[in-house]
Amino acid sequence: DDPSAHPEEFPTEEAQEKERKRLFDILEQLVVWENSNNPDVLEAAKKEIMKSTGGNPPELLDPFAGGGAIPLEAQRLGLVAHAHDLNPVAVMINKAMIEIPPRFAGRPPVNPDAKEHFASTGYVGAAGLAEDVRWYGEWMKQEAFKRIGHLYPQVDVPDELGGGKATVIAWFWARTIRCPNPVCECEIPLAHTFILSKKKGNEAWVEPVFENNAVHYVIHREGKPEIDGTVNRKGGICACCHTPIEYPYIRKESCEGRMGAHLMAVVAEGRKGRIYLPASNIQIQAASVPKPETYPEGQLAYYPGHLNTNVYGLNEFHKLFTNRQLTALTTFSALVSEAQEKAEQDALATGLSADETPLRDGGTGAKAYGEAVGVYLAFVIDKMTDYHSSICTWHSAGEKLANTFGRQAIPMVWDYSEANPFSNSSGSFESMMTWEIKSISNFPIGKQGIVRQFDAQSDCGFANIMISSDPPYYDNIGYADLSDYFYVWMRQSLRNTYPKLFSTMLVPKTEELIATPYRFEGDKNKAKAFFEEGMFHTCEQLYKYSAQDIPVTIFYAYKQSEVEDMKAASTGWETMLTSIIKAGFSLTGTWPI
Repeated sequence: DDPSAHPEEFPTEEAQEKERKRLFDILEQLVVWENSNNPDVLEAAKKEIMKSTGGNPPELLDPFAGGGAIPLEAQRLGLVAHAHDLNPVAVMINKAMIEIPPRFAGRPPVNPDAKEHFASTGYVGAAGLAEDVRWYGEWMKQEAFKRIGHLYPQVDVPDELGGGKATVIAWFWARTIRCPNPVCECEIPLAHTFILSKKKGNEAWVEPVFENNAVHYVIHREGKPEIDGTVNRKGGICACCHTPIEYPYIRKESCEGRMGAHLMAVVAEGRKGRIYLPASNIQIQAASVPKPETYPEGQLAYYPGHLNTNVYGLNEFHKLFTNRQLTALTTFSALVSEAQEKAEQDALATGLSADETPLRDGGTGAKAYGEAVGVYLAFVIDKMTDYHSSICTWHSAGEKLANTFGRQAIPMVWDYSEANPFSNSSGSFESMMTWEIKSISNFPIGKQGIVRQFDAQSDCGFANIMISSDPPYYDNIGYADLSDYFYVWMRQSLRNTYPKLFSTMLVPKTEELIATPYRFEGDKNKAKAFFEEGMFHTCEQLYKYSAQDIPVTIFYAYKQSEVEDMKAASTGWETMLTSIIKAGFSLTGTWPI
């Protein structure tokens, strides 16, 4: 509360200012990242919340929960958080953060090694759950290696580079097409760059060498390539005869199934850093595997500027992955259910209840616990998909793999890097699981969060609730279309755990509140009208839910695109503010950040 609202307690301006400073000091401590789980800082904030609400703090609703930052922080402050979202990927993220951990808080791990290495009591928060995710994840990795480890052979390191064998970190590929020049007709690499490493003292680049209409690739550790690459924004160029190649030709070749790929080089884990080596026949053959029998299917939306691979024929999700990547990801996905079953049986052996109530219905027994472990292992696989696609590139300055989603888009990539899930470097299963376990261990274990798949325009029945939300940013991000990439893999692992949530083949889009013209045959006015009407109906619902004595807070990080002559207002901001006011709210403050 503002101290000036309590003159009986703070009668002078000096007393009010002193109290105001004390409260701001708590806020300043809260926003320090390292204090996220500092018990003293959180306790001070909770104490003030209880004091200002008479010991009866309101529950919080975020109708556009998305990545879950607002519900998570509400739970960290001791509030009951309600997270709603239409997008099933967002719903699962929120369940994994605020709904599942409190249900199994304070429990010891159940895995077979737990009795030998861990005490049976004293587990803080979700530490026991995190340890089980680590153990069953490690089991998955070992099982996967038994099944597909042969697809990831080590490399022989030349004596001048240390000798012996080394584990491959990544394979460097370039998409290829036939040169349109009838005199040449070589199969040529399409590469944005031939540079492998810019690190001082470990520079490396690859050169395509043509002999008798065939090409092989040579690694150089000195000098610079004659040309940086063969593809730029204007088009391509043949590395053999230097014939310019226009994009319409490249698109036609790709769409008609005549685009291939060459393995140009491999990078391995050396004793003193990265080692860049030419691709041997063993490495080429190991990557030449057929597609697995089953894999996630689904059509990519064509969303210009955001999803651009369709025009090259990469219009289905499985086409964004190499056959080896599909094989690895489907193998790991299948192992989730096996690990889940093991966790359930081990939980029963440790004395956890044999209650058959599933996780989706609020279960807390062995069955629900096994499913909970499965949820987090499915998230590990989903995180892997971000590092195991043919949209991933190699960061030559940092000598590391760059993930698929460097921004909220799936761009077309010409030279791509294929990670090794069994290495210890970026993109590995181990790396993905380590991040997952850190997250679980740091989740706040407060009051039980409640997460629902819900359309914000519909009435959820709440009243007198605190509302804080971060609505969709007009036309900046195609949330559902981008989420499909992760949804199709998540569905493989979790459709039996949450059948209703994963009942559709792709993420629901009809009701999604974004102003994307491509959904209205390119008509910007129709897209604008759809967003305006939908946001107005949403704000009407929020007005109905909101408590009269608690401000509604809305965060709107819309990237404004101003017209040069400044005659046009920013449509996104105008629409948002209009919807808020039309619904009956009064604006009491705005803070540009």
